Amino acid sequence: MANNLTLPRKEELENILNYISEESKKYIESLDSLSVRQQGFSEVLRDFDIPFPEFGKGGIATLSKLINPGLRASVASSGPRFFHFVVGGVTPAALGAEWISAVTSQISYAYITSPLAVKLELISLNWLKELFEIPKSWGGIMTTGATMAIYVGLIAARQWLGEQYKIDIFEDGMSKLPETKIFASKLLHPSDSKVIGMLGLGRKSIVTIADNKRGAFDIPKLEEELQKLNGTPCIVVAVAGEPNAGLFDPVPELAKLSEKYNMWLHVDGAFGLFAKVDSRTKHLLDGLEKADSIAVDGHKWLNVPYDIGFGFVKDRTYMEKSFRYSAEYLPDWNEEEPVLGMLGPESSRKARSLPVWATLHAYGKSGIVSMIGKHINQALFLEKLVKQSLILELLEDVVINVVCFRYNPGGMDEGELDYFNNQLGKAILDDGRVFLGTTIYQGKVALRPAIVNWRTENSDIEFMVNVILDLAQSINKQE
Repeated sequence: MANNLTLPRKEELENILNYISEESKKYIESLDSLSVRQQGFSEVLRDFDIPFPEFGKGGIATLSKLINPGLRASVASSGPRFFHFVVGGVTPAALGAEWISAVTSQISYAYITSPLAVKLELISLNWLKELFEIPKSWGGIMTTGATMAIYVGLIAARQWLGEQYKIDIFEDGMSKLPETKIFASKLLHPSDSKVIGMLGLGRKSIVTIADNKRGAFDIPKLEEELQKLNGTPCIVVAVAGEPNAGLFDPVPELAKLSEKYNMWLHVDGAFGLFAKVDSRTKHLLDGLEKADSIAVDGHKWLNVPYDIGFGFVKDRTYMEKSFRYSAEYLPDWNEEEPVLGMLGPESSRKARSLPVWATLHAYGKSGIVSMIGKHINQALFLEKLVKQSLILELLEDVVINVVCFRYNPGGMDEGELDYFNNQLGKAILDDGRVFLGTTIYQGKVALRPAIVNWRTENSDIEFMVNVILDLAQSINKQE
């Protein structure tokens, strides 16, 4: 009978740890100059498309395949030249803590399953509340990302809605809940509407009220609608930092309305919440403490590994009511030994707190503030380069860390510009030296690099601009 290498063996651990450590060092050392997406990845992927093996190849052989050729089909999203979506890197301290989390396989469900993971989650959430100037009394939970953090906030809002009509949504369902209006601007992120659908509130319940300029809330029109409700409860979803140009809904004005009307104010601050820590941008979030719930990502501007987010709710009891459950074999909730699985959507919870705590502890408040300030400066630096160029056109002034612009050498109509910039966006991704995507902003096809990686330097910004101009020239020659 063939030797079956499939069974895990303790003896292979030392070789695997040494091998992965060395290969990780090589990868990290190459990251600053590595192409974000390498050529030929389709062929690499075909090499993995094999039948399920009857007998295993062993740990080292398998990991060797994963690294080479495997990594040639990965994207260097933790590197300094990844500007697509809004994706941060991984700080050195967070990387080390993530390894510890994997080695120990901590379960962050309850205090009994890992006192360390649970305690560090509670500490980290309190530190984050201090960073964002959120009152310490608020409830909080770590999630897989902003989408589930939004879910935490809006399921709490749904429970609140029910109580306005003396209905316990968690126990009695939604059949008796009257039609509810959810007010949003044109900045509303698809994740928000996704969650509204997931919660059964219905996407058709979203009422869009926006100004004619940037798509943010039109406050006078919103107040008119709130007055018409005559005290009927509603939900208002504000966006703090949309991905096309980093725009904000007017949170200070919305906060004032929340004091006058029977509304639940949710703030989606997936990355824009970090504007609160810089003196130049914190005014965008004045009145944040008057919101009822807040969502923010960790794997964006905090530079901790995927997948980490944070949900905060002013009244924690709505979290408890929305996620409570029990079983004979499960521990009961108590403040001394909390069960975090009863405060959020997940019961199976990895120890996300370890890399979060490690980053906050290693670099402190001043380190986080400096990193955010550096990225805002880099966005302003890119804005300056675009303005100085004769063939690039800035489409929106920089608000925080996203720069929205397009290629426009003059002499093209809008249709030709859209076509060219679409081609340019595809060429950038195919080329792979830098990574950024296109969007539609105010009806125009545009590029929208987001600067959030701790490794990014001004030289990477200049490199990106040079690549864009180089590829634009190549497209011009082809046409």
